[in-house]
Amino acid sequence: MQITILAIESSCDDTSAAVIQDSKIRSNIVANQEVHKEYGGVVPELASRAHQQHIIPVVDQALKVAGVRPDELSAIACTRGPGLLGSLLVGVSFAKAMALALDIPLIDVHHMKAHILAHFIEPPVPSFPFLCLTVSGGHTQLLRVDAPLQMTVLGETLDDAVGEAFDKTAKLLGLPYPGGPLIDRYARQGNPQAFSFPIPQVEGLHFSFSGLKTSILHFLQKQSRQDRQFIEKHLPDICASVQHTFVQILIQKLEQAVKQTGITEVGIAGGVSANSALRAALQQKAEQAGWRVFIPAMQYCTDNAAMIAMAAHYQYMEGKFASLQMHATARWSIS
Repeated sequence: MQITILAIESSCDDTSAAVIQDSKIRSNIVANQEVHKEYGGVVPELASRAHQQHIIPVVDQALKVAGVRPDELSAIACTRGPGLLGSLLVGVSFAKAMALALDIPLIDVHHMKAHILAHFIEPPVPSFPFLCLTVSGGHTQLLRVDAPLQMTVLGETLDDAVGEAFDKTAKLLGLPYPGGPLIDRYARQGNPQAFSFPIPQVEGLHFSFSGLKTSILHFLQKQSRQDRQFIEKHLPDICASVQHTFVQILIQKLEQAVKQTGITEVGIAGGVSANSALRAALQQKAEQAGWRVFIPAMQYCTDNAAMIAMAAHYQYMEGKFASLQMHATARWSIS
């Protein structure tokens, strides 16, 4: 008998639904929210309202593309957390109602665990154990992954996430939201050695980006006092130098983790894993040090329901279901 799961992702500003059958993704539909661009960031209230508008057509399309009827579903999965509470509530409430109506199990998925399990959507896939660097707007963590549902945090950010640091830097440069991809685009035309920024000295495998953000702010303020058009004149070089610094921090911590654990299978996950400089640096390091590197396809790096579906598949196989009394969780430790 086929195991067919409908998965819903609504942790931030993308409404997504996917269908998985026996570990194979059959559809993955994502509706983006353009409304946040004029505000320079995600507005939680607007995000939750947009999810309410999008969720029914997105789910309907996911089922149609997969060629699956609701009565053929084995379970309904949704992102329980972490994320924006209002956004999560929309997906969780819809999933609960659908599971109740169809009298099938409900599966609650951890958003960041799902990012890691996106590595198993398409080959090549890593072998266990492997190290995974999760990098997004809300998270920066280094984990040891021993099994699909067995993950240990080795290090994490002590303050800001690297994705937030990218977006805040972009705002300082006058770039529109979301700024991280724009920094990546401008950086391709710039010199990563043009300007230098301090590498934070953080104990162990932990990260810190707040001090670096402050250094970038002070640098831009100082240069702009001397030349009002400094940012405009040097934008590609600034972006390349900032990006190089962020990537350097991440790669150094990965090197440290490989040395400490002896594990040379390395993956990256989360929205920032789409960054071209990080991907290139990781591939270069793999060639130099003999690592095996795994990066999900671009469509599975940013928030999507296919990764939720893959996580739900593993939970279904182990009988890990949720109660209808389950509630959305804005903060939820991965361990």
